[in-house]
Amino acid sequence: MAERARDWPFRRAAASIGDILRGSSKVLPVAPTGLRIYAVGDVHGRADCLARVFAEIDTDLRRHPVDEIVEIYIGDYIDRGPDSRTVIDLLIGRARRRPVYPVLGNHEEMLLGSLVEGRMLDQRTAALSQIWRVNGALETLESYGVPVGGLPTAEAWPELLAAFRQVFPQAHRSFLEQGCRSVSFGSYFFVHAGIRPGIPIGYQHRADLLWIREPFLRSQANHGAIIVHGHTPVPEPELRTNRINLDTGAYLTGCLGCVALEGNAQHVVCG
Repeated sequence: MAERARDWPFRRAAASIGDILRGSSKVLPVAPTGLRIYAVGDVHGRADCLARVFAEIDTDLRRHPVDEIVEIYIGDYIDRGPDSRTVIDLLIGRARRRPVYPVLGNHEEMLLGSLVEGRMLDQRTAALSQIWRVNGALETLESYGVPVGGLPTAEAWPELLAAFRQVFPQAHRSFLEQGCRSVSFGSYFFVHAGIRPGIPIGYQHRADLLWIREPFLRSQANHGAIIVHGHTPVPEPELRTNRINLDTGAYLTGCLGCVALEGNAQHVVCG
């Protein structure tokens, strides 16, 4: 029989018996029975950090077995760091061995938009591609063997993208295209950037899920779920009553945030 979470170093919900009797305005953290969720923050091209997180998760499982797990990666796998191609390879390999949910971030949206060409290229997608040019894309192109040099001009960018489209593997494109915008388990809602407070989760705008910062970050509202997100770097995983931030700025710090969620326990695996 699997060892239960009683011996697991965890952080439990900060809800008192009084809160429960009064009807707390907070969402209590609850993962589905028998399931442990490992959620991982923004990788940003740091394949070395991702490999370490894989090892930490594997060690955690050996020490504290559980009946069932899922791993959720909450976007921004690419850009800024030096090894985006290897990051995608690692995630594809991991998904062959484990139940993996790849949630897409704004950087994946920019990359996928930049693969579009010709008459399919609308004004918004073209604008996103230019935003990508100055937000970490150069490191990604170089990791796929496209020589970039310095920051290209807007006029030179289409030629570089054409070269990138030629070498970007179909397996990588399929992996990203099959990624999800969000996923829910129990009382947790996993998304890249966050949500817009005051709007039901089922009615959130796609752009907010990928890009929002404020007013989400300062909100203390009950969102109807605990939002597990990244997108905005913090020094260490930030566990609040209404949200958990796992973006620990890995591409600069070398530290990739990961939290394990089981029952009403929250355990920082690394970060």
